[in-house]
Amino acid sequence: MFSVIRANRYIARAAAAVNWIAAAAIVLMMLVTTGDVVLRFFRFSIPGAYETIGFLGALAISFSLPYTAAEKGHIAVDFLVPRLPRTARIVIHSINSLVSLALFAIIAWQSLVYGSVLKASNSVSATLEMPIYPFVYGVAAGCILLCPVLVMDLLLRLRGAETQ
Repeated sequence: MFSVIRANRYIARAAAAVNWIAAAAIVLMMLVTTGDVVLRFFRFSIPGAYETIGFLGALAISFSLPYTAAEKGHIAVDFLVPRLPRTARIVIHSINSLVSLALFAIIAWQSLVYGSVLKASNSVSATLEMPIYPFVYGVAAGCILLCPVLVMDLLLRLRGAETQ
């Protein structure tokens, strides 16, 4: 038997797991930045530090999205909706979940399309001449992983659960 609560637990665990990829990307960003700054005192810099940090930043953001959404860690200014009747709150939050799901599904789809174009054209970064498409696929993966979190949020909202 399908249990929304059980499925939500599995999805939350998967989101927490990919959040470690985001954490690793942030640590690598910090190490590259620190190394580059320290080496500049000796009139040397890390080639491609700027583009490496950009690629890692894209991964950090996209892989942290599912966990942040699962934990309701996003910033929300909510002074009107809590004062509405319960049914109105459920409708508003359900619409918000549905619109977010549609948006991130489109972003994932278009990232996959763009990654395929970059792969087919052998596009590489300017300094390191590193392929760009794996990072675009990484953004797509983060958005794809966010979609089940948003589906579960929508299902819980429709069942009348106050998840925020």
